[in-house]
Amino acid sequence: MSDAGAAGPEPTAERPYMPGYGIQGPDEGSGLLPWAWAVERLRAARNFWVCTVRPDGRPHAMPVWGAWSGDALLFSSAVPSRKMVNLRANPQVVVTTEEAENPVVIEGRAEILTEQKDLQRFIDLVNSKYATRYRVDFLDPEVNATVAVRPQSVFGLRQGDFTGSPTRWSFGT
Repeated sequence: MSDAGAAGPEPTAERPYMPGYGIQGPDEGSGLLPWAWAVERLRAARNFWVCTVRPDGRPHAMPVWGAWSGDALLFSSAVPSRKMVNLRANPQVVVTTEEAENPVVIEGRAEILTEQKDLQRFIDLVNSKYATRYRVDFLDPEVNATVAVRPQSVFGLRQGDFTGSPTRWSFGT
């Protein structure tokens, strides 16, 4: 995991295909949004919606606290929780910021973290962001899973420019 800043090369930005919505070309409207726009919202979001799929194919969504680490969205959840059961069966996941007016939507793959340095990094980010005082032993992997959602693609759009701001960032994974 990297620091809270940008990690590695910037993702590729493009206008998503959205037929029937009057979406403008990438040089029209606001143009393609910069990756920094998405990162700013990922850092600032207080809550995130984690969307998984049950083993029988039914969807499941739950809000969580989370922290952007620079290359992944991190959150924790009880090991027997529905989202963790789902992620162990299928690690593909969608995570969205709670703000519908300027949303950031991550499509990615969940990885369960167990290394002490990764758990400590998550605790440090959470304690700083939410003004909590959790200790790393709170993240006992037998009880609480710590998850890194590494983006495969990210989608965002700006309120007030629905047809001229939609941007998809691809990470080449």
